[in-house]
Amino acid sequence: MAKKDVILVKMLSTAGTGYFYVKKRNPKRYPEKLAMKKYDPVARKHVEFKEQKLK
Repeated sequence: MAKKDVILVKMLSTAGTGYFYVKKRNPKRYPEKLAMKKYDPVARKHVEFKEQKLK
């Protein structure tokens, strides 16, 4: 059986609120870690979210 092409990663807020998104990433196509600006409803503003391992 073939290995999956996508993995699930946790995008954790850099605002320190503990809020996170779960996102899919293809490690063959994007080998570097993800970082993107998204809305944090706890901080009530757009902040950068960085990738961490999903446990």
